Amino acid sequence: MAAIATLKDLYETLSPGLPGVGAAGLDRLRADGYARFLAEGVPTPKVEGWKYTNLRDLAGISLAPARSAANSDGAPSAWDLPSVAPGKTHRLVFVDGVFNAALSAVGPLPEGVALDSLRGLIDASPAYAAEVLDRFPAPKADSGLRVGPNPGRGQTQGLVALNGAFLAEGAVLTVGEGVNLAQPVEVVFVATAADGTWHPRLLIDVAPGARVTVAEHHVSRGGGATFANIVTAIRVGEGATLRHAKFQEEAETALHLASITATVAASATYETFVLTTGARLARTDVQVRLEGSNASTRVSGAYGVDGNRHADFTSLIDHVSPNCTSREVVKGVIDGHGRAVFQGKIIVRPDAQKTDGHQLNRALLLSDTAEIDAKPELEIYADDVKCSHGATAGELDEDALFYLRARGIPADTARALLIAAFLDEVAEEIGDPALRAHATSRIQDRIGRLTGITVDAADLAVEE
Repeated sequence: MAAIATLKDLYETLSPGLPGVGAAGLDRLRADGYARFLAEGVPTPKVEGWKYTNLRDLAGISLAPARSAANSDGAPSAWDLPSVAPGKTHRLVFVDGVFNAALSAVGPLPEGVALDSLRGLIDASPAYAAEVLDRFPAPKADSGLRVGPNPGRGQTQGLVALNGAFLAEGAVLTVGEGVNLAQPVEVVFVATAADGTWHPRLLIDVAPGARVTVAEHHVSRGGGATFANIVTAIRVGEGATLRHAKFQEEAETALHLASITATVAASATYETFVLTTGARLARTDVQVRLEGSNASTRVSGAYGVDGNRHADFTSLIDHVSPNCTSREVVKGVIDGHGRAVFQGKIIVRPDAQKTDGHQLNRALLLSDTAEIDAKPELEIYADDVKCSHGATAGELDEDALFYLRARGIPADTARALLIAAFLDEVAEEIGDPALRAHATSRIQDRIGRLTGITVDAADLAVEE
């Protein structure tokens, strides 16, 4: 309750100064978010969907807006900001949650494509910004097919509401009908503050027949105990394709909570990949709703945690229409006292005949104190379907280690190669070559930090 009381004070203090105040649509969105947060609160382990992830760390983080630690005498120019294709992307950069035009670079865009900061959109036309926000899906607490006093998974409802209460910044991408945007779009969030909070909103609207690739990066440059509460809302129109990746590499003192909600129309494709290698506690909720026939989604993720860090990947894939396909592969490596959570649910609704849905979660435990909590679920209400799910956890394969050692490879190098091969399989799920190459590079970097051994992509062939 102390956190809620603090947020009440913050809301009353900050809300009059948020952009677009006085515009009825934005005022309503924020007031609704504030009211829903007061009703929902911060999720606790008593909620089924948060049974394995405790947000007690919020008590030690300032909920006030972050004060940027970046100075004006050249520090930002020295940053090596991540990119999936350096110099060949359209990029928006946010420092401690605030849009930074000097670090951003948006080139000429084809007709029908718009890329703006949310604050810029609000400043230009608050009424239009509210209209754009209203177009996008909101996360659902549950499938709506079960009854009971607490049927929901508790997927970020209170946190999404909190994001709405302080709605001010973020990115808005619109891709017009039939447009193939060749250059990827990148949204980079850089943490420099010692503490503080930001609540960005990312909106991606891909019209029928369009194609686009989007990469999110979350990194720290001297950042401390910050709290990022991110909401991403996506619409993929009929016959369109969106490839979306999120790379979370913030400081190990940060708290990172994110919600991704996507609706996918008929014959459309949505692919998403989430890499978690930073933050002391990180959770990403992914909800994909396959609304039109022949829609498809591929949801994949990888993580590497050690020390006392915690990574949570929770997903809900909702098959609403017939002849839809979903594939989910999530794999992770856990060392030290690290803990990981996988909660994956596939729902097949009564009208979703001829569904093809598959889910796989695998975890590699590198220490006796590492922990994984896995909860794969299928909820099927149709009879003509092909669905499967599975979850495994184990140690490195001793036979494979022996095979590599017998060929003269040192023990530490052999161990690093096997870990790399284990995670590299997830990167292969990524359809976009630039995203796949970047993901492989970041996985190799994380393995190097976990094992002290540098692994090159070419070395992975040794295992074959």
